[in-house]
Amino acid sequence: MDSDFTSDNTDDTAAPTPDDRALDAYSRVVTQVAATVTPQVAAVTMTGPGGRPIGSGSAVVFTDDRLLLTNAHVVGRGDAAELGFADGTTAEAEVVGRDPLSDLALLRALGATPPPATLGDADQLRVGQLVVAVGNPLGLAGSVTAGVVSAVGRSLPVADRGGWRVIDDVIQTDAALNPGNSGGALATSDGRVVGITTAVAGVGLGLAIPINATSTRIIEALRRTGRVRRAYLGVATTPVRVPEPVAARSGRKQALVLQQVEPGSPAERSGLRRGDVLLSAAGRDVTRAQDLQRLMLAENIGRQLPVTVLRNGAMVDVIAYPEELVSR
Repeated sequence: MDSDFTSDNTDDTAAPTPDDRALDAYSRVVTQVAATVTPQVAAVTMTGPGGRPIGSGSAVVFTDDRLLLTNAHVVGRGDAAELGFADGTTAEAEVVGRDPLSDLALLRALGATPPPATLGDADQLRVGQLVVAVGNPLGLAGSVTAGVVSAVGRSLPVADRGGWRVIDDVIQTDAALNPGNSGGALATSDGRVVGITTAVAGVGLGLAIPINATSTRIIEALRRTGRVRRAYLGVATTPVRVPEPVAARSGRKQALVLQQVEPGSPAERSGLRRGDVLLSAAGRDVTRAQDLQRLMLAENIGRQLPVTVLRNGAMVDVIAYPEELVSR
């Protein structure tokens, strides 16, 4: 008697689809980066007088002589720290220096640390590139999240002890960041640390301070003297395309629009306004936040800084006098 059921001898195990293979490749990259970077990231508890905890975050070991890189807002006004690593080891640390404008700070461990992270170059990042964030959010040591680079070269105002300040040239990512991630590592698929994560924006954005030529100079200054003498204007900027008629006349295609001008800042006193399109500074075209940041050096404090902006369709020349950044 014939059966109504006809077997086609099909294997119940379906062949992997291209999406399955892509997911496996994605997972392998993230797990490899996590395995490489997690041991290099410490949980940080900042301490005050009497060893009282006054703040927490993360930090990244980046030299063989026990230096760790973190955020200035993690260090705050503390002068000592307790470090905890993924393997369970702990160490005390001292503050080497801090730079509020870049939101970077250095700690030195007073005990043994894991081998240092390998630093990359954030200037080589591309929008859409995979990145992995490693830190200690909500007190959970060694937490890993992954995402992509959403934008580069941003300049954003952030809250700071009842006031606000501007962090220049940040990396924006959709990798989830929470309190405690600040000072952690943002790494590329090859395990190189290209940013120090910061969760101070408070607007649902994942932000990281880039590791590049500018931040390397800041780090070296902190190692030598514990501080960085920096000039500042008090503006927050975003890259923008120059309107076609102006681009045709001036030869400039990219510029920076002033999203914020800090009240009472050198920028405001010079007459710069929110919405101005910054075309040049010190005679140089300005197309990225980093172009302006490179001018904020100690030798430019109190000196004339000629600036050209586009305002209501007309070019306006302004003279600004950058001031020295003073920590609050």
